[in-house]
Amino acid sequence: MGHGKETPRQKMIGMMYLVLTALLALNVSSDILNAFVLVDEGLVKTTTSFVAKNETSYSIFDAEMEKTPDKVRPFRDKAYRVKDMADQLAFDLQELKVEIVRYCDGANAPSLSPVDWTIGEKRERKSTFNVNGDEVKAKDNMDKPAEIMITKNGGAELKKKIEAFREELLSMTTDPSVQQAIQQSLNTGDMTNMSGTTISWEVGHFENIPLIAVVTLLSKMQSDVRNAEADIVKNLLDQIGATDTKVNKMEAIVQARTSYILRGGEYEARILLAAYDSLQKPEIMIGPYTRTESGYEMVGEGRSLPYDERGRAMFRTTPSSAGTYNLTGLLRMAGPDGMVSYPFNSEYQVGESSTVISATNMNVLYVGLDNPISILMAGVPAERISASMTNGTITRSGSGWVAKPASPNSNSVITASANIEGRTITGSPQTYRVRMVPAPIARVGGRSSGQIDKNVLMGQQGVNAEMDNFLFDLRFVVTQFNVMVNTAQGERNEPSTSAAFTQAQKNLINGTQRGQMVIFTNIKARGPAGNIVDLSDINFRIN
Repeated sequence: MGHGKETPRQKMIGMMYLVLTALLALNVSSDILNAFVLVDEGLVKTTTSFVAKNETSYSIFDAEMEKTPDKVRPFRDKAYRVKDMADQLAFDLQELKVEIVRYCDGANAPSLSPVDWTIGEKRERKSTFNVNGDEVKAKDNMDKPAEIMITKNGGAELKKKIEAFREELLSMTTDPSVQQAIQQSLNTGDMTNMSGTTISWEVGHFENIPLIAVVTLLSKMQSDVRNAEADIVKNLLDQIGATDTKVNKMEAIVQARTSYILRGGEYEARILLAAYDSLQKPEIMIGPYTRTESGYEMVGEGRSLPYDERGRAMFRTTPSSAGTYNLTGLLRMAGPDGMVSYPFNSEYQVGESSTVISATNMNVLYVGLDNPISILMAGVPAERISASMTNGTITRSGSGWVAKPASPNSNSVITASANIEGRTITGSPQTYRVRMVPAPIARVGGRSSGQIDKNVLMGQQGVNAEMDNFLFDLRFVVTQFNVMVNTAQGERNEPSTSAAFTQAQKNLINGTQRGQMVIFTNIKARGPAGNIVDLSDINFRIN
Protein backbone atom coordinates (compact mmCIF):
# COMPACT_ATOMS: atom_id res chain seq x y z
CA MET A 1 0.00 0.00 0.00
CA GLY A 2 1.25 3.44 -0.74
CA HIS A 3 3.61 2.33 -3.56
CA GLY A 4 2.34 4.59 -6.36
CA LYS A 5 -0.38 3.92 -8.92
CA GLU A 6 -1.97 0.50 -8.40
CA THR A 7 -3.48 -1.92 -10.89
CA PRO A 8 -7.01 -3.24 -10.22
CA ARG A 9 -5.37 -6.45 -8.99
CA GLN A 10 -3.21 -4.55 -6.49
CA LYS A 11 -6.25 -2.58 -5.31
CA MET A 12 -7.96 -5.89 -4.57
CA ILE A 13 -4.92 -7.01 -2.57
CA GLY A 14 -4.88 -3.71 -0.71
CA MET A 15 -8.55 -4.09 0.09
CA MET A 16 -7.89 -7.55 1.53
CA TYR A 17 -5.10 -6.17 3.72
CA LEU A 18 -7.32 -3.42 5.13
CA VAL A 19 -10.05 -5.96 5.91
CA LEU A 20 -7.54 -8.14 7.75
CA THR A 21 -6.32 -5.14 9.73
CA ALA A 22 -9.87 -4.28 10.72
CA LEU A 23 -10.39 -7.86 11.98
CA LEU A 24 -7.70 -7.44 14.63
CA ALA A 25 -9.86 -5.17 16.81
CA LEU A 26 -12.83 -7.51 17.31
CA ASN A 27 -13.88 -11.04 18.07
CA VAL A 28 -14.18 -12.32 14.50
CA SER A 29 -17.36 -14.25 13.79
CA SER A 30 -17.29 -17.65 12.11
CA ASP A 31 -19.15 -16.15 9.12
CA ILE A 32 -16.32 -13.71 8.44
CA LEU A 33 -13.69 -16.44 8.81
CA ASN A 34 -15.64 -18.69 6.45
CA ALA A 35 -15.72 -15.83 3.92
CA PHE A 36 -11.92 -16.10 3.75
CA VAL A 37 -12.34 -19.77 2.82
CA LEU A 38 -14.39 -18.71 -0.22
CA VAL A 39 -11.81 -16.07 -1.18
CA ASP A 40 -9.03 -18.66 -0.86
CA GLU A 41 -10.89 -21.11 -3.09
CA GLY A 42 -11.30 -18.38 -5.72
CA LEU A 43 -7.59 -17.54 -5.61
CA VAL A 44 -6.65 -21.20 -6.02
CA LYS A 45 -8.87 -21.42 -9.11
CA THR A 46 -7.29 -18.25 -10.53
CA THR A 47 -3.82 -19.68 -9.95
CA THR A 48 -4.81 -22.90 -11.72
CA SER A 49 -5.89 -20.85 -14.74
CA PHE A 50 -2.53 -19.06 -14.80
CA VAL A 51 -0.68 -22.39 -14.65
CA ALA A 52 -2.69 -23.71 -17.62
CA LYS A 53 -2.00 -20.53 -19.58
CA ASN A 54 1.72 -20.71 -18.81
CA GLU A 55 1.95 -24.35 -19.84
CA THR A 56 0.53 -23.37 -23.24
CA SER A 57 3.23 -20.69 -23.56
CA TYR A 58 5.98 -23.23 -22.82
CA SER A 59 4.53 -25.59 -25.42
CA ILE A 60 4.81 -22.75 -27.94
CA PHE A 61 8.48 -22.35 -27.06
CA ASP A 62 9.02 -26.09 -27.60
CA ALA A 63 7.27 -25.95 -30.98
CA GLU A 64 9.31 -22.92 -32.07
CA MET A 65 12.55 -24.64 -31.01
CA GLU A 66 11.93 -27.34 -33.60
CA LYS A 67 11.61 -24.68 -36.32
CA THR A 68 14.47 -22.25 -35.52
CA PRO A 69 16.52 -23.60 -32.58
CA ASP A 70 19.38 -21.06 -32.84
CA LYS A 71 16.98 -18.12 -32.69
CA VAL A 72 14.67 -19.48 -30.01
CA ARG A 73 17.10 -21.25 -27.62
CA PRO A 74 18.29 -18.16 -25.64
CA PHE A 75 14.71 -17.04 -25.00
CA ARG A 76 13.47 -20.56 -24.30
CA ASP A 77 16.26 -21.07 -21.75
CA LYS A 78 15.22 -17.88 -19.99
CA ALA A 79 11.57 -18.94 -20.03
CA TYR A 80 12.34 -22.30 -18.44
CA ARG A 81 14.56 -20.57 -15.88
CA VAL A 82 11.47 -18.56 -14.95
CA LYS A 83 9.43 -21.76 -14.79
CA ASP A 84 11.96 -23.40 -12.45
CA MET A 85 11.93 -20.43 -10.07
CA ALA A 86 8.15 -19.92 -10.23
CA ASP A 87 7.41 -23.60 -9.58
CA GLN A 88 9.82 -23.67 -6.64
CA LEU A 89 8.48 -20.43 -5.11
CA ALA A 90 4.88 -21.59 -5.47
CA PHE A 91 5.86 -24.89 -3.83
CA ASP A 92 7.63 -23.06 -0.98
CA LEU A 93 4.49 -20.97 -0.39
CA GLN A 94 2.43 -24.17 -0.24
CA GLU A 95 4.85 -25.67 2.26
CA LEU A 96 4.49 -22.53 4.41
CA LYS A 97 0.71 -23.03 4.43
CA VAL A 98 1.17 -26.63 5.54
CA GLU A 99 3.71 -25.71 8.22
CA ILE A 100 1.47 -23.01 9.71
CA VAL A 101 -1.67 -25.21 9.66
CA ARG A 102 0.21 -28.06 11.32
CA TYR A 103 1.64 -25.72 13.96
CA CYS A 104 -1.90 -24.59 14.81
CA ASP A 105 -3.95 -27.80 14.27
CA GLY A 106 -1.36 -30.51 14.88
CA ALA A 107 0.72 -32.81 12.66
CA ASN A 108 -2.36 -34.77 11.56
CA ALA A 109 -4.50 -31.72 10.77
CA PRO A 110 -7.71 -32.92 9.05
CA SER A 111 -7.54 -30.03 6.56
CA LEU A 112 -4.39 -31.44 4.91
CA SER A 113 -4.57 -33.92 2.02
CA PRO A 114 -1.45 -35.28 0.27
CA VAL A 115 -0.68 -34.18 -3.26
CA ASP A 116 2.29 -34.37 -5.65
CA TRP A 117 3.69 -31.24 -7.27
CA THR A 118 5.71 -31.12 -10.49
CA ILE A 119 8.64 -28.71 -10.28
CA GLY A 120 10.60 -27.10 -13.14
CA GLU A 121 11.54 -28.12 -16.67
CA LYS A 122 12.81 -31.52 -15.50
CA ARG A 123 9.33 -32.29 -14.09
CA GLU A 124 10.68 -33.24 -10.68
CA ARG A 125 7.90 -34.56 -8.44
CA LYS A 126 7.65 -33.38 -4.83
CA SER A 127 5.14 -34.32 -2.17
CA THR A 128 3.19 -31.74 -0.19
CA PHE A 129 -0.40 -31.17 0.97
CA ASN A 130 -3.44 -29.25 -0.16
CA VAL A 131 -5.21 -27.16 2.49
CA ASN A 132 -9.01 -27.42 2.75
CA GLY A 133 -10.01 -24.16 4.46
CA ASP A 134 -13.36 -25.57 5.63
CA GLU A 135 -11.53 -28.21 7.70
CA VAL A 136 -9.06 -25.84 9.39
CA LYS A 137 -9.82 -25.88 13.12
CA ALA A 138 -7.93 -22.86 14.49
CA LYS A 139 -9.17 -20.43 11.83
CA ASP A 140 -9.07 -17.49 14.26
CA ASN A 141 -5.63 -18.18 15.80
CA MET A 142 -3.58 -14.97 15.48
CA ASP A 143 -0.51 -15.91 17.55
CA LYS A 144 1.00 -19.05 16.06
CA PRO A 145 1.14 -17.87 12.41
CA ALA A 146 3.04 -14.78 13.59
CA GLU A 147 5.48 -16.99 15.54
CA ILE A 148 6.48 -18.76 12.34
CA MET A 149 6.39 -15.78 9.98
CA ILE A 150 7.81 -13.08 12.27
CA THR A 151 9.40 -14.48 15.43
CA LYS A 152 11.05 -17.37 13.56
CA ASN A 153 11.80 -15.18 10.50
CA GLY A 154 9.64 -17.19 8.10
CA GLY A 155 8.32 -13.96 6.59
CA ALA A 156 11.81 -12.51 6.16
CA GLU A 157 12.99 -15.66 4.36
CA LEU A 158 9.91 -15.59 2.12
CA LYS A 159 10.57 -11.93 1.33
CA LYS A 160 14.12 -12.78 0.18
CA LYS A 161 12.81 -15.51 -2.14
CA ILE A 162 10.19 -13.20 -3.67
CA GLU A 163 12.81 -10.47 -4.17
CA ALA A 164 15.24 -12.91 -5.81
CA PHE A 165 12.47 -14.09 -8.18
CA ARG A 166 11.47 -10.51 -8.95
CA GLU A 167 15.01 -9.37 -9.74
CA GLU A 168 15.58 -12.38 -12.00
CA LEU A 169 12.42 -11.54 -13.98
CA LEU A 170 13.29 -7.84 -14.22
CA SER A 171 16.69 -8.72 -15.69
CA MET A 172 15.00 -10.54 -18.59
CA THR A 173 13.08 -7.60 -20.07
CA THR A 174 13.51 -3.92 -20.90
CA ASP A 175 9.79 -3.33 -21.49
CA PRO A 176 8.74 -0.62 -18.95
CA SER A 177 5.13 -1.83 -18.75
CA VAL A 178 6.19 -5.41 -18.03
CA GLN A 179 8.75 -4.24 -15.46
CA GLN A 180 6.13 -2.09 -13.75
CA ALA A 181 3.63 -4.97 -13.64
CA ILE A 182 6.25 -7.27 -12.09
CA GLN A 183 7.32 -4.62 -9.56
CA GLN A 184 3.72 -4.14 -8.46
CA SER A 185 2.68 -7.80 -8.26
CA LEU A 186 5.87 -8.82 -6.39
CA ASN A 187 6.20 -5.72 -4.20
CA THR A 188 7.93 -6.39 -0.84
CA GLY A 189 8.49 -2.81 0.26
CA ASP A 190 7.61 -1.34 3.64
CA MET A 191 3.94 -0.55 4.22
CA THR A 192 1.97 2.19 5.96
CA ASN A 193 -0.77 1.15 8.37
CA MET A 194 -3.99 3.05 8.99
CA SER A 195 -2.38 5.13 11.77
CA GLY A 196 0.31 6.36 9.36
CA THR A 197 3.11 4.28 10.89
CA THR A 198 5.65 2.63 8.59
CA ILE A 199 5.84 -1.15 9.11
CA SER A 200 7.79 -3.91 7.41
CA TRP A 201 6.30 -6.13 4.70
CA GLU A 202 6.40 -9.11 7.08
CA VAL A 203 4.57 -7.30 9.91
CA GLY A 204 2.00 -5.86 7.50
CA HIS A 205 1.11 -9.29 6.16
CA PHE A 206 1.46 -11.65 9.13
CA GLU A 207 1.26 -9.86 12.52
CA ASN A 208 -2.04 -10.38 14.39
CA ILE A 209 -3.68 -11.96 11.33
CA PRO A 210 -6.08 -14.95 11.74
CA LEU A 211 -4.76 -18.31 10.50
CA ILE A 212 -7.30 -18.67 7.69
CA ALA A 213 -6.46 -15.15 6.47
CA VAL A 214 -2.74 -16.00 6.44
CA VAL A 215 -3.51 -19.07 4.30
CA THR A 216 -5.51 -16.82 1.95
CA LEU A 217 -2.66 -14.30 1.73
CA LEU A 218 -0.21 -17.07 0.82
CA SER A 219 -2.63 -18.24 -1.89
CA LYS A 220 -2.75 -14.68 -3.18
CA MET A 221 1.06 -14.65 -3.34
CA GLN A 222 1.02 -17.90 -5.33
CA SER A 223 -1.38 -16.24 -7.76
CA ASP A 224 0.93 -13.20 -8.00
CA VAL A 225 3.91 -15.46 -8.74
CA ARG A 226 2.04 -17.18 -11.58
CA ASN A 227 0.80 -13.83 -12.90
CA ALA A 228 4.36 -12.44 -12.99
CA GLU A 229 5.52 -15.67 -14.65
CA ALA A 230 2.86 -15.23 -17.34
CA ASP A 231 3.90 -11.61 -17.97
CA ILE A 232 7.59 -12.36 -18.50
CA VAL A 233 7.05 -15.53 -20.55
CA LYS A 234 4.67 -13.68 -22.88
CA ASN A 235 7.26 -10.92 -23.21
CA LEU A 236 9.91 -13.50 -24.15
CA LEU A 237 7.54 -15.02 -26.73
CA ASP A 238 6.99 -11.56 -28.19
CA GLN A 239 10.75 -11.16 -28.61
CA ILE A 240 10.96 -14.20 -30.91
CA GLY A 241 7.73 -13.33 -32.72
CA ALA A 242 6.00 -16.53 -31.58
CA THR A 243 2.78 -14.68 -30.89
CA ASP A 244 2.63 -13.72 -34.54
CA THR A 245 2.53 -17.32 -35.70
CA LYS A 246 -0.17 -19.98 -35.70
CA VAL A 247 0.06 -22.66 -33.03
CA ASN A 248 -1.23 -26.19 -32.77
CA LYS A 249 -2.62 -26.07 -29.23
CA MET A 250 -5.44 -23.77 -28.20
CA GLU A 251 -7.54 -23.43 -25.09
CA ALA A 252 -10.27 -20.99 -24.04
CA ILE A 253 -9.54 -19.45 -20.62
CA VAL A 254 -11.63 -17.23 -18.35
CA GLN A 255 -9.57 -14.99 -16.07
CA ALA A 256 -11.52 -13.19 -13.37
CA ARG A 257 -10.07 -10.50 -11.13
CA THR A 258 -11.86 -12.22 -8.28
CA SER A 259 -14.40 -15.00 -8.00
CA TYR A 260 -16.06 -13.52 -4.89
CA ILE A 261 -17.74 -10.10 -4.88
CA LEU A 262 -20.26 -8.25 -2.73
CA ARG A 263 -23.84 -7.76 -3.83
CA GLY A 264 -23.91 -4.48 -5.72
CA GLY A 265 -20.27 -4.78 -6.77
CA GLU A 266 -19.07 -5.32 -10.34
CA TYR A 267 -17.87 -8.68 -11.60
CA GLU A 268 -15.18 -8.49 -14.29
CA ALA A 269 -13.69 -11.40 -16.24
CA ARG A 270 -11.18 -11.52 -19.11
CA ILE A 271 -11.86 -14.22 -21.71
CA LEU A 272 -9.08 -15.10 -24.13
CA LEU A 273 -7.44 -17.84 -26.14
CA ALA A 274 -4.19 -18.90 -24.50
CA ALA A 275 -2.40 -19.38 -27.84
CA TYR A 276 -3.70 -17.63 -30.92
CA ASP A 277 -3.04 -15.95 -34.27
CA SER A 278 -2.68 -12.24 -33.51
CA LEU A 279 -3.75 -11.30 -37.05
CA GLN A 280 -7.34 -12.19 -36.31
CA LYS A 281 -9.69 -11.54 -33.40
CA PRO A 282 -11.84 -14.47 -32.32
CA GLU A 283 -15.58 -13.99 -31.84
CA ILE A 284 -16.67 -14.52 -28.24
CA MET A 285 -20.31 -15.40 -27.53
CA ILE A 286 -21.83 -15.52 -24.04
CA GLY A 287 -24.66 -17.98 -23.36
CA PRO A 288 -25.44 -21.69 -23.18
CA TYR A 289 -23.92 -23.97 -25.80
CA THR A 290 -24.23 -27.57 -26.89
CA ARG A 291 -21.88 -30.12 -28.42
CA THR A 292 -22.63 -31.45 -31.88
CA GLU A 293 -20.95 -33.96 -34.20
CA SER A 294 -19.07 -31.12 -35.90
CA GLY A 295 -18.05 -29.26 -32.70
CA TYR A 296 -19.89 -26.77 -30.50
CA GLU A 297 -22.86 -24.51 -31.22
CA MET A 298 -24.67 -21.80 -29.25
CA VAL A 299 -28.15 -22.52 -27.94
CA GLY A 300 -29.98 -19.47 -29.22
CA GLU A 301 -28.34 -16.27 -30.44
CA GLY A 302 -26.12 -15.61 -27.44
CA ARG A 303 -24.46 -12.29 -26.62
CA SER A 304 -21.37 -11.06 -28.49
CA LEU A 305 -18.65 -9.35 -26.44
CA PRO A 306 -16.95 -6.16 -27.66
CA TYR A 307 -13.16 -5.65 -27.67
CA ASP A 308 -11.24 -2.97 -25.80
CA GLU A 309 -8.34 -0.89 -27.14
CA ARG A 310 -5.86 -3.68 -26.32
CA GLY A 311 -7.79 -6.28 -28.30
CA ARG A 312 -9.28 -8.04 -25.26
CA ALA A 313 -12.91 -9.03 -24.94
CA MET A 314 -14.26 -7.93 -21.56
CA PHE A 315 -17.28 -9.34 -19.74
CA ARG A 316 -18.96 -7.18 -17.08
CA THR A 317 -22.17 -7.60 -15.15
CA THR A 318 -23.74 -6.28 -11.93
CA PRO A 319 -25.66 -9.07 -10.13
CA SER A 320 -28.78 -7.97 -8.28
CA SER A 321 -28.86 -10.80 -5.75
CA ALA A 322 -26.54 -13.16 -3.91
CA GLY A 323 -25.78 -16.63 -5.25
CA THR A 324 -23.58 -18.62 -7.63
CA TYR A 325 -23.57 -17.58 -11.30
CA ASN A 326 -22.25 -19.45 -14.35
CA LEU A 327 -20.34 -17.80 -17.18
CA THR A 328 -20.45 -19.98 -20.30
CA GLY A 329 -20.05 -19.49 -24.01
CA LEU A 330 -17.97 -20.16 -27.11
CA LEU A 331 -14.82 -18.59 -28.51
CA ARG A 332 -14.84 -18.80 -32.31
CA MET A 333 -12.00 -18.22 -34.74
CA ALA A 334 -11.05 -19.14 -38.28
CA GLY A 335 -8.94 -22.27 -38.69
CA PRO A 336 -7.44 -24.03 -41.69
CA ASP A 337 -10.69 -25.95 -42.24
CA GLY A 338 -13.14 -23.18 -41.37
CA MET A 339 -14.55 -21.74 -38.12
CA VAL A 340 -13.54 -23.56 -34.93
CA SER A 341 -15.35 -23.09 -31.61
CA TYR A 342 -13.71 -23.42 -28.17
CA PRO A 343 -16.04 -23.67 -25.16
CA PHE A 344 -15.45 -21.99 -21.80
CA ASN A 345 -17.27 -22.52 -18.54
CA SER A 346 -16.65 -20.68 -15.29
CA GLU A 347 -18.58 -19.55 -12.23
CA TYR A 348 -18.48 -16.72 -9.72
CA GLN A 349 -20.11 -16.19 -6.36
CA VAL A 350 -21.98 -13.11 -5.19
CA GLY A 351 -22.31 -12.70 -1.44
CA GLU A 352 -24.35 -10.42 0.77
CA SER A 353 -22.55 -7.47 2.30
CA SER A 354 -21.40 -8.78 5.69
CA THR A 355 -21.24 -6.08 8.37
CA VAL A 356 -19.80 -6.56 11.85
CA ILE A 357 -20.30 -3.87 14.51
CA SER A 358 -19.11 -4.76 18.00
CA ALA A 359 -18.50 -3.04 21.29
CA THR A 360 -14.87 -3.84 22.05
CA ASN A 361 -15.36 -4.35 25.79
CA MET A 362 -19.00 -5.51 26.13
CA ASN A 363 -22.44 -5.36 24.53
CA VAL A 364 -23.56 -2.38 26.64
CA LEU A 365 -22.75 1.30 26.06
CA TYR A 366 -22.18 3.54 29.09
CA VAL A 367 -23.14 7.20 29.44
CA GLY A 368 -20.18 9.46 30.12
CA LEU A 369 -17.57 7.05 28.69
CA ASP A 370 -15.74 6.77 25.37
CA ASN A 371 -17.07 3.35 24.35
CA PRO A 372 -14.66 1.76 21.81
CA ILE A 373 -16.44 0.29 18.76
CA SER A 374 -15.04 -1.78 15.88
CA ILE A 375 -16.83 -1.80 12.52
CA LEU A 376 -16.07 -4.18 9.64
CA MET A 377 -17.77 -4.55 6.28
CA ALA A 378 -16.34 -7.54 4.41
CA GLY A 379 -14.49 -6.50 1.27
CA VAL A 380 -14.65 -2.76 2.10
CA PRO A 381 -11.56 -0.70 3.07
CA ALA A 382 -11.90 0.69 6.59
CA GLU A 383 -11.49 4.32 5.49
CA ARG A 384 -14.53 4.06 3.17
CA ILE A 385 -16.91 3.00 5.96
CA SER A 386 -19.33 5.56 7.45
CA ALA A 387 -21.31 5.16 10.67
CA SER A 388 -24.27 6.84 12.38
CA MET A 389 -25.81 6.44 15.81
CA THR A 390 -29.13 7.22 17.50
CA ASN A 391 -29.22 8.51 21.09
CA GLY A 392 -25.65 9.76 20.96
CA THR A 393 -22.69 10.30 18.65
CA ILE A 394 -20.11 8.01 17.01
CA THR A 395 -16.77 9.25 15.65
CA ARG A 396 -13.58 7.75 14.25
CA SER A 397 -10.71 7.15 16.64
CA GLY A 398 -7.52 5.75 15.08
CA SER A 399 -8.39 2.46 13.41
CA GLY A 400 -11.70 2.18 15.28
CA TRP A 401 -14.64 4.24 16.47
CA VAL A 402 -15.83 5.82 19.74
CA ALA A 403 -19.52 5.82 20.72
CA LYS A 404 -20.92 8.31 23.25
CA PRO A 405 -24.54 7.57 24.19
CA ALA A 406 -26.63 10.46 25.48
CA SER A 407 -29.33 8.99 27.73
CA PRO A 408 -29.69 5.73 29.69
CA ASN A 409 -33.45 5.86 29.12
CA SER A 410 -33.20 4.79 25.47
CA ASN A 411 -31.21 2.23 23.44
CA SER A 412 -28.64 3.29 20.82
CA VAL A 413 -28.70 1.97 17.25
CA ILE A 414 -25.47 2.01 15.21
CA THR A 415 -25.64 1.69 11.42
CA ALA A 416 -22.66 1.30 9.04
CA SER A 417 -22.62 2.04 5.29
CA ALA A 418 -20.10 2.31 2.45
CA ASN A 419 -19.99 3.62 -1.11
CA ILE A 420 -18.98 0.80 -3.47
CA GLU A 421 -18.48 1.78 -7.10
CA GLY A 422 -21.01 4.61 -6.85
CA ARG A 423 -23.60 2.59 -4.94
CA THR A 424 -24.32 2.94 -1.21
CA ILE A 425 -24.41 -0.35 0.70
CA THR A 426 -25.91 -0.28 4.19
CA GLY A 427 -25.27 -2.98 6.76
CA SER A 428 -27.72 -4.36 9.28
CA PRO A 429 -28.20 -1.91 12.20
CA GLN A 430 -27.01 -3.07 15.61
CA THR A 431 -28.90 -2.16 18.80
CA TYR A 432 -27.12 -1.61 22.12
CA ARG A 433 -28.45 -1.10 25.63
CA VAL A 434 -27.37 2.13 27.33
CA ARG A 435 -26.54 2.20 31.04
CA MET A 436 -25.04 4.55 33.60
CA VAL A 437 -21.61 3.57 34.94
CA PRO A 438 -22.21 1.52 38.13
CA ALA A 439 -21.03 3.00 41.42
CA PRO A 440 -17.84 1.52 42.89
CA ILE A 441 -17.71 -0.32 46.23
CA ALA A 442 -16.01 1.29 49.22
CA ARG A 443 -13.45 -0.96 50.90
CA VAL A 444 -10.78 -0.79 53.58
CA GLY A 445 -7.99 -3.31 53.06
CA GLY A 446 -10.06 -4.99 50.37
CA ARG A 447 -13.03 -5.57 52.73
CA SER A 448 -16.38 -3.85 53.12
CA SER A 449 -17.86 -5.62 56.20
CA GLY A 450 -17.35 -8.33 58.79
CA GLN A 451 -15.01 -8.87 61.73
CA ILE A 452 -11.54 -7.38 61.68
CA ASP A 453 -8.56 -7.30 63.97
CA LYS A 454 -7.88 -3.81 65.35
CA ASN A 455 -4.19 -4.02 64.45
CA VAL A 456 -5.09 -4.94 60.85
CA LEU A 457 -7.49 -1.99 60.64
CA MET A 458 -4.88 0.36 62.11
CA GLY A 459 -2.42 -0.81 59.46
CA GLN A 460 -4.54 0.48 56.56
CA GLN A 461 -3.99 3.83 54.85
CA GLY A 462 -7.62 4.76 54.26
CA VAL A 463 -10.70 4.03 52.14
CA ASN A 464 -10.59 2.87 48.50
CA ALA A 465 -13.30 2.92 45.80
CA GLU A 466 -13.10 -0.26 43.72
CA MET A 467 -14.95 -1.40 40.56
CA ASP A 468 -16.06 -5.05 40.57
CA ASN A 469 -16.38 -7.02 37.29
CA PHE A 470 -16.24 -3.91 35.11
CA LEU A 471 -14.18 -4.27 31.93
CA PHE A 472 -13.47 -0.58 31.47
CA ASP A 473 -10.38 0.67 33.23
CA LEU A 474 -11.99 3.33 35.43
CA ARG A 475 -10.60 4.89 38.60
CA PHE A 476 -12.73 6.50 41.33
CA VAL A 477 -11.02 8.50 44.12
CA VAL A 478 -12.56 8.80 47.58
CA THR A 479 -12.93 12.49 48.49
CA GLN A 480 -14.38 12.22 52.04
CA PHE A 481 -15.65 9.80 54.69
CA ASN A 482 -16.50 9.64 58.41
CA VAL A 483 -15.42 7.10 61.04
CA MET A 484 -18.14 6.53 63.68
CA VAL A 485 -17.69 4.60 66.97
CA ASN A 486 -20.18 4.25 69.88
CA THR A 487 -18.30 4.90 73.13
CA ALA A 488 -19.35 5.10 76.78
CA GLN A 489 -19.61 8.86 76.33
CA GLY A 490 -21.88 8.43 73.26
CA GLU A 491 -21.48 8.37 69.50
CA ARG A 492 -18.23 9.84 68.17
CA ASN A 493 -17.64 10.88 64.55
CA GLU A 494 -14.35 11.89 62.99
CA PRO A 495 -14.34 13.19 59.39
CA SER A 496 -11.70 13.00 56.64
CA THR A 497 -11.70 15.21 53.52
CA SER A 498 -9.56 12.77 51.52
CA ALA A 499 -9.16 9.03 51.05
CA ALA A 500 -6.65 8.74 53.91
CA PHE A 501 -7.21 8.27 57.65
CA THR A 502 -6.70 11.39 59.78
CA GLN A 503 -4.78 11.14 63.04
CA ALA A 504 -8.04 11.75 64.93
CA GLN A 505 -9.66 8.81 63.12
CA LYS A 506 -6.70 6.57 63.94
CA ASN A 507 -6.91 7.57 67.62
CA LEU A 508 -10.63 6.83 67.63
CA ILE A 509 -10.10 3.37 66.11
CA ASN A 510 -7.17 2.65 68.46
CA GLY A 511 -9.43 3.26 71.45
CA THR A 512 -11.96 0.61 70.49
CA GLN A 513 -12.45 -2.63 72.41
CA ARG A 514 -13.27 -6.12 71.22
CA GLY A 515 -16.88 -6.37 70.04
CA GLN A 516 -17.26 -2.66 69.25
CA MET A 517 -18.51 -1.54 65.83
CA VAL A 518 -16.47 0.79 63.61
CA ILE A 519 -18.64 2.29 60.90
CA PHE A 520 -17.45 4.28 57.86
CA THR A 521 -20.23 6.63 56.68
CA ASN A 522 -20.79 9.57 54.33
CA ILE A 523 -18.34 8.07 51.82
CA LYS A 524 -18.10 10.02 48.56
CA ALA A 525 -15.89 9.43 45.48
CA ARG A 526 -15.05 11.37 42.31
CA GLY A 527 -15.35 9.53 38.96
CA PRO A 528 -13.19 9.94 35.81
CA ALA A 529 -15.68 12.45 34.40
CA GLY A 530 -15.51 14.58 37.59
CA ASN A 531 -18.89 13.46 38.94
CA ILE A 532 -19.30 12.80 42.69
CA VAL A 533 -21.07 9.58 43.76
CA ASP A 534 -22.23 8.33 47.18
CA LEU A 535 -20.87 4.94 48.29
CA SER A 536 -22.33 2.40 50.70
CA ASP A 537 -21.25 2.34 54.37
CA ILE A 538 -18.55 0.00 55.67
CA ASN A 539 -19.32 -1.89 58.92
CA PHE A 540 -16.57 -3.64 60.92
CA ARG A 541 -16.75 -5.42 64.29
CA ILE A 542 -13.47 -5.43 66.21
CA ASN A 543 -12.17 -8.93 67.10
